[in-house]
Amino acid sequence: MEALNVQIINPKAKLLLRDLEKMNLIRIESKPMRTDAVELWDDLKAAAEEVRFHKQGKLNLKTAQELLNEL
Repeated sequence: MEALNVQIINPKAKLLLRDLEKMNLIRIESKPMRTDAVELWDDLKAAAEEVRFHKQGKLNLKTAQELLNEL
């Protein structure tokens, strides 16, 4: 038996996994993400969205030099 950690992105994938479990092909043991991991994930998603907006010209981000100057 092998263990596999899966991150579900599409809700349809969850339905497929449930069907596979009903056919006794897999066993699903889900556990929630730790609070700090959820916060990190949310921060990364927000940062990626800011970069996307910057690339579209909808947001101006600071340069690395500007960030260093603030320190």
